[in-house]
Amino acid sequence: MNKYLKFGLIGLVCIAILAAIVFFMKKNSTPTKLYETATLEQKNITNKVVVTGKVIPEDEIEIKPQISGIIEKIYLEEGAKVNAGDLIALIKVVPNEQSLNNARGRISNANLALNNVKTEYDRNKKLFDKGVISSQDFNSIQLQYDQAKQELSNANTDYQIIRVGSASGSASANTNIRATVSGTILEIPVEEGDQVIESNNFNDGTTIATIADMNKMIFEGEVDEAEVGKLKLGMPLKINLGALDKTTFSALLKFIAPKGVEEDGAVQFRIEGDLEKKDSVNVRAGYSANASIVLEEKKDVLAIKEALLQFDKETQEPYVEIEKSENEFERKNLVLGVSDGIDVEVVSGLDKEMKIKVWNELDSESEINND
Repeated sequence: MNKYLKFGLIGLVCIAILAAIVFFMKKNSTPTKLYETATLEQKNITNKVVVTGKVIPEDEIEIKPQISGIIEKIYLEEGAKVNAGDLIALIKVVPNEQSLNNARGRISNANLALNNVKTEYDRNKKLFDKGVISSQDFNSIQLQYDQAKQELSNANTDYQIIRVGSASGSASANTNIRATVSGTILEIPVEEGDQVIESNNFNDGTTIATIADMNKMIFEGEVDEAEVGKLKLGMPLKINLGALDKTTFSALLKFIAPKGVEEDGAVQFRIEGDLEKKDSVNVRAGYSANASIVLEEKKDVLAIKEALLQFDKETQEPYVEIEKSENEFERKNLVLGVSDGIDVEVVSGLDKEMKIKVWNELDSESEINND
């Protein structure tokens, strides 16, 4: 019994060893990893730049007062359509006490000067009528008299302007704030009772209203320095507005800023395009918008996914690996064309029937389990 048991154990050990050898041989002969493959496809490829920005009127005019004071009355509202000359607001003048006092003093001085010159004028008039003085001497006195009267009139006018904002009989008072152009009132940033400052050489003044022609709209956006060199004036733009997602507008690129502005570490260049407005669509100033600018377009070309590309570490030339036999691949250098960031045109280096290695590795065991 011991003899048979001993031979049996030896036999089992031998069988186990043979089974292990067969298992390892089979495992080593099976590829550890498998790769999917892809082929060339006929596609339309468009290389375009998408620019974020907004739609604004081409010209916005700010209406400012010519005199300081307090807003007494506002006659129109934001959104109202106006013509040049329409009354927008009325300003109540609050005169400066020092300026008012100086104006009164000027009137008093002008009265004193006029009375003195009048006395001389009356005396010389009598002498001239009697033929005592010459016509030249009398004309000189008359000129002084006329100038004194004019100075008094000017002093009274200045006093009236300082006190109420306009002279008596004036056709247009400075206190009346009127539209200087025709268009739509975009904004009235003041309210009745607000104090406003006049526009002069030292101060921009308070804006009473902003007016723009809403029929002349432009797209304004910013382009990164990496893309601005590819743009040319006159290129077509397709504008999509955030508030009107179902409507697309056309535009033509009319301006590219000659100087960039650094924002968050990147240099941005301002661009503008004339918007072709549709009469049936109400476009408001300030709508956010995206503009698509086509840089290059190819139709019905052979293309692959950019994710399939590899690049030589030394030359940075693009290449792919194509299948020679099951799970065996060889390198193929490529000449590429236009790209849209997802697909890229293959100019040369591949045939349509070639199978291209996809870089998503699959374990053979997991593939078997899935089957």
